[in-house]
Amino acid sequence: MRQRSPAMDGVRQANNNGAHLGFEANLWAAADKLRGNMEPSDYKHVALGLIFLKYISDAFEAKRADLLEEELADAEDPEEYLAENVFWVPKAARWTHLQARARHPGIGKDVDDAMLAIEASNASLKGVLPKEYARPALNKVMLGELIDLVSRIGMTEAADRSRDILGRVYEYFLGGFAGAEGKRGGEFYTPRSVVRLLVEMLEPYEGRVYDPCCGSGGMFVQSERFVEEHGGRIGDIAIYGQESNYTTWRLAKMNLAVRGIDADIRWNNEGTFHKDELPDLKADFILANPPFNVSDWGGRRLRDDSRWTFGIPPAGNANFAWLQHIHHHLAPRGAAGVVLANGSLTSNQSSEGVIRRELVDNDAIACIVSLPNQLFYSTQIPASLWFLVRRKTFNAGISRGGQVLMIDARSMGTLVDRTRRELTDSDAEKISACYKAWKGTAGTHTYKDVPGFCRSVTIAEIGRHKGALVPGRFVGFDHAAVSGGRFDHLQGEFSEIRSALSSLSSELQDSIDRVERAFNG
Repeated sequence: MRQRSPAMDGVRQANNNGAHLGFEANLWAAADKLRGNMEPSDYKHVALGLIFLKYISDAFEAKRADLLEEELADAEDPEEYLAENVFWVPKAARWTHLQARARHPGIGKDVDDAMLAIEASNASLKGVLPKEYARPALNKVMLGELIDLVSRIGMTEAADRSRDILGRVYEYFLGGFAGAEGKRGGEFYTPRSVVRLLVEMLEPYEGRVYDPCCGSGGMFVQSERFVEEHGGRIGDIAIYGQESNYTTWRLAKMNLAVRGIDADIRWNNEGTFHKDELPDLKADFILANPPFNVSDWGGRRLRDDSRWTFGIPPAGNANFAWLQHIHHHLAPRGAAGVVLANGSLTSNQSSEGVIRRELVDNDAIACIVSLPNQLFYSTQIPASLWFLVRRKTFNAGISRGGQVLMIDARSMGTLVDRTRRELTDSDAEKISACYKAWKGTAGTHTYKDVPGFCRSVTIAEIGRHKGALVPGRFVGFDHAAVSGGRFDHLQGEFSEIRSALSSLSSELQDSIDRVERAFNG
């Protein structure tokens, strides 16, 4: 009789003691117990690799069952699967084989061999899958327990439903590892609530979607989900991306494959600025969460670059290089949503103030949203969303030329733990509905200013504020809320001051680092 798995006990216990938790949360809790002393950054690839292997094996088996019912079909012909965009899985790499050997001491080598066999049979996965399961430091008992745990995912569901559940689990685990890794985790994962807000505001129904720093691909997953939820089909959008971190690029490739999303995701270690893999791409939608305030981006070598339409970005901060790279890649009617540190709203360091005013004066900015604090795994620096456009005549024929929508959402969100906040579904709906009404794409809803929340301001008024784009300076405040004892406005002003101090501290540290490098060099 097979020994009962402690991991399974963990799932049962979670279900008994925490029924309010979702299936993904229960599974995460059980898997995390198996991690032991293993670092999340290492364990991440072990767990996600197995979930990916289970996904493609389930998809393969479902297609194989269909072929076995067809008289003339060859269920062992790889071309039958590749023609249907299903990965071919060799016999020794199929999940049933690995599950049967989960308690064998050689299971680590079995999994590595399975990964190698799948890469050899599927060109698009070459160099993508983790192959470190046989290393001595990996506890093989834990590996066997984890295989047992993953085996339970979707086992009672129909094939299509099973694969959807595996996709949800993969996405949930990405977020879980980002939280466990803290600052390092933020390098590959943008919180789902932030991505959802960007997608809901941009409305990428069809066309080319691009992310120049795509991390693990969350922007693309949410974009495809948006299309499906609004009656479209996967394939209505074409996906393009670039990532400079090879490990993160591999996560993105697996994440998209698990969701059945076909995408052109490029990698090189020089990065988007110095080796733009898609130089001729003009995207209908761009979604991006670039790393904040990068000081060593090599800007001095790019001073004459054609992308700098609005001014040469400072060599000590990449924020306005990202904005101009993104604007450069927009199609004539394209729109972009970009996450940036709040310091970019007011900074006059080097040429930043000049570039920001040029963006405003040339009608390249449609909307600014101030976000609540504590949304990100990687930083406590307050952030905002910038929405860039090529033209401000939207689908409904409404022109917003000479105007910028300011939205102050700093008081929104709810704490999910002591250090991190999330935007709720109702928060995202309120913010996106406001922007859609302003654009004229909200059906019967018409836009109107709401004190303390939103206001459509003119370029001339922004000029009177010396080009600053802080929504709190324009939207005013809700008198009823203040008289009721709420001090969100004052809290927001304090947040703005803290952001400016944080930006100043970052600039000071950059200067110190440059002096030290010069001294030591």
